[in-house]
Amino acid sequence: MRGYLPYLSFDIPLLFRLLLSCRPEIVVVEPPPTTGAVVRLVCAFRRIPYAWYAADVWSDATASTGAPRIVKRFVRALESWVLKGAAVSLAVSDEVGDRIRELGARRVVTVGNGIDTRVFGPEGERRAGPHTLVYAGTASEWQGADVFARAMPQVLAAVPQARLVYLGQGSAWSAIAAVADSLPESAVTMYDSVPLEQSAAWLRGAAAAVVSIVPGQGYDFAIPTKLFAALGTGTPVVYAGVGAAADLVRQNELGWVAEHDVDAVAAAMISALRAPDSEHERSRRAAWVAEHRSLAAAAERAAAAVVGRRRTAGLGSGARQLEARDPAHDGNQADDPRYRDRLTERGDPVDRGADDTDPHPDRVPGAERDRL
Repeated sequence: MRGYLPYLSFDIPLLFRLLLSCRPEIVVVEPPPTTGAVVRLVCAFRRIPYAWYAADVWSDATASTGAPRIVKRFVRALESWVLKGAAVSLAVSDEVGDRIRELGARRVVTVGNGIDTRVFGPEGERRAGPHTLVYAGTASEWQGADVFARAMPQVLAAVPQARLVYLGQGSAWSAIAAVADSLPESAVTMYDSVPLEQSAAWLRGAAAAVVSIVPGQGYDFAIPTKLFAALGTGTPVVYAGVGAAADLVRQNELGWVAEHDVDAVAAAMISALRAPDSEHERSRRAAWVAEHRSLAAAAERAAAAVVGRRRTAGLGSGARQLEARDPAHDGNQADDPRYRDRLTERGDPVDRGADDTDPHPDRVPGAERDRL
């Protein structure tokens, strides 16, 4: 309940704003599921379609915490109810898409996620020194970011000039601070959340960024946004964990991967601090993000999916009217050639789904709602 209070301060005003505002053609909503529940109730009352942006799967994240069982069941039921009511669900990865289908999403389009490359780019101020490692973003219990601080004694023994900087906040912040207090002065420095431009400056000058997710928590499919933020500045990453993010780093030679274990993480951090880097490699990593994981590209795919679904799900010429006349409708009518032909004749755009709207067929999965 303590964690939900900040969202409640948003959900209550949202209820009245949606009820009293001019009628929109479609509403786009993102987690938490409580916000989605408010939107579904109001949209059902006003007969407005809505799109769910699945940046992550809250019920899976809740299951990985120490929350009471009744809370876990409630979050899962609520998230499922919101997904079932959405005209379209926008997934940040194929893995997230598969998971929300299991929870009841009817129409899923993979749009990916990304970062603002105008902020997180290779050009600009470099605040960190050459022996600095930076963790920039939320540090919650399921991310296990304290593993980097706990690895610092071994890192300092090998690289005495090494420094670890945390930028952010989160439920694990106090645990990290406790570890930092046990280390030599200035070995680990912690700053509360900073503006994006300052975060980019820290990342741009670092030897590497450190990113982690605790394995086996139901979130191995996730790729933290903080990973793309670092790579966008040209900085390599040390990733502690398994799954999609680990595969991404290995396959594209974007840094180092280690098990979420103090010894393995320390070895990877030492390798990052000792490894030579070049402007060519920094440019390569930044260019990869600009091509595959820019916010602009993800936004274009999301907009195409929402606009297409608005035309086919919510207006007078929408799919619900068509499916009422078409007994062959199976819930995914945009894949039916007959349906496409009729939409073309009517002049309506067709939502072709992830394979057609994604200009990068080799797109990589990613997820995590993460404020840097």
